[in-house]
Amino acid sequence: MTISRDDVSRVAELAYLELTPDEAEMYRGQLDEILNYVGKLQQLDLTNVVPMTQMSFATGETVSPLPASNQEVGTPLRDDIVHPCTVANAVLSQAPDAIKPFFRVPKVIER
Repeated sequence: MTISRDDVSRVAELAYLELTPDEAEMYRGQLDEILNYVGKLQQLDLTNVVPMTQMSFATGETVSPLPASNQEVGTPLRDDIVHPCTVANAVLSQAPDAIKPFFRVPKVIER
């Protein structure tokens, strides 16, 4: 697949980026390489490959979302515990125009 300079310009416009002609050409080449690599990956035969949902970091085994038995599948992941944010006030006090608990930023949706 070949990406055009117009494609790069459109993506840059959507991302609110201003690119020089040299930058646009550089990114066009890089995006073209990425899309060509993805095209190669799409040619792989994955019919006998079981989807992997998560790695078990300790053993390197894949962990299925639905275990074959009723046994619980253990992972070495940490418990999901809610901790209060203790830095919010300090961060917001550094912002030029904050109204707690929010940052005020320039509007970018409409140009």
